[in-house]
Amino acid sequence: MDIDFSHWGTGFDAFMGAFSSRFPRIEPRRRAASYVRGLLSELERKNGWTIAEGAGDKTPDGMQRLLNASQWDQDGARDDLRTVIVDAIGDKENAILVVDETGFLKKGNKSAGVARMYTGTAGKTENCQIGVFLAYTSPAGHALIDRELYLPAAWTNDPDRCAAAGIPEHTKFSTKYQLAQRMIERARAADTPFSWVTADEVYGQAEPLRAYLEHERISYVMAVRRTEKVTMHTGPSTAEVVIAGPETQWQRMSAGEGTKGPRVADWSSTQLTDDSHTEGHRYILARRSIDDTTDLAYYFCCSNKPINLEELVHVAASRWTVEECFQTAKNEAGLDHYQVRDYTAWYKHMTLSMIALAFLTIIKTAEEKRGSSIRTTASSPSRATKSDDYSIESSGP
Repeated sequence: MDIDFSHWGTGFDAFMGAFSSRFPRIEPRRRAASYVRGLLSELERKNGWTIAEGAGDKTPDGMQRLLNASQWDQDGARDDLRTVIVDAIGDKENAILVVDETGFLKKGNKSAGVARMYTGTAGKTENCQIGVFLAYTSPAGHALIDRELYLPAAWTNDPDRCAAAGIPEHTKFSTKYQLAQRMIERARAADTPFSWVTADEVYGQAEPLRAYLEHERISYVMAVRRTEKVTMHTGPSTAEVVIAGPETQWQRMSAGEGTKGPRVADWSSTQLTDDSHTEGHRYILARRSIDDTTDLAYYFCCSNKPINLEELVHVAASRWTVEECFQTAKNEAGLDHYQVRDYTAWYKHMTLSMIALAFLTIIKTAEEKRGSSIRTTASSPSRATKSDDYSIESSGP
């Protein structure tokens, strides 16, 4: 679904009001609202210059100042965003936290954290920044709720370079999985309702992250390498060897709708030997392509209660929601359109872009509840109605 931007009206103003306390002065508060409007506009490129033009400003100074110099609480706004999303789509029994990263291609070497790194955005090693994100997904929708900028050791070991990019003094190197754990801890501290955590192999292969989740009794499904070590009643083994065993039974299942229809694959799960050092029920989950039986993916799973194959598959498959968040945020909310080098400015832009994405999520969720349609163009007039305090376009006559 798409949105008819002509009918934001008082709904958008009410939405932005949820973040007003994070702006001590009215000028940056108004700038932030204009910035988010610009991110949601049909501008081809959504940077300080184009957003300023769209807002009727003669220069980009105000928008650039919002990111680089204005004093406002971007972390507090992030916390408000999480609250807004939970209020809209929260579901304690069925919600899942999804960890993933995305790359932002950059030129030069002055942007905070920029380095030559592999990024799935380009499918190869490129000069880029890497952002680690936390998504919240439930049956009602999904959105990004937290963000961290990955700083390679080459940065944190160079105080002068960090100072020039606005990185706080004494910032220490953190791995990507440590950034992920930091965001999960923030979500838990805020009593965010969720039942599972899932992530791809970059995070699943991090034993300390899995150990943290098990210690905190947080159920998870994490992708791992085929060579990941496991302990069976017969002794040490690997994920690949366990799944290749003669007792493995495969079940063909759909993991939900994809861009080309149902995402059907063969799935299997094997319960692991109880670990006396941890509580919970532990499994290896495997996915096998129906077109190529040598194409397999493996997952470590831990649940606070016995769990069936269907539930494990559902959690594993929910990872696609963060990819959709990235795609929508980049295409519709300017996530990757920024032109800032400063560390804090990066966080401010990401927060505002995530706020824009949240507005899209809330409008879409409200409209789906009504069974109405949403459009992106404002070329023809239509009747606007109210739903959940936001102005929504009705599909009725």
